[in-house]
Amino acid sequence: MGFGGISIWQLLIVLAIIVLLFGTKKLRGIGGDLGNAVKGFKKAVSEDEQNKPAEPIEQANNPIQNKESVDKNKEDHKA
Repeated sequence: MGFGGISIWQLLIVLAIIVLLFGTKKLRGIGGDLGNAVKGFKKAVSEDEQNKPAEPIEQANNPIQNKESVDKNKEDHKA
């Protein structure tokens, strides 16, 4: 048994039909374009994670510290 009830022979027949319809050059080009798109997406995600500031995340994770800093700011503005 293969994937979801499809045998390996049926997958090979479908693959052969696809190669006959599109040709190997066109399939290679599509595969290369898809690979470049995935690589570009991964690069953009990793750059975005590196550019995030660390300070707001730390403040959001500690609500007690945030409340104290808000109270301190209120006192500063009253004086």
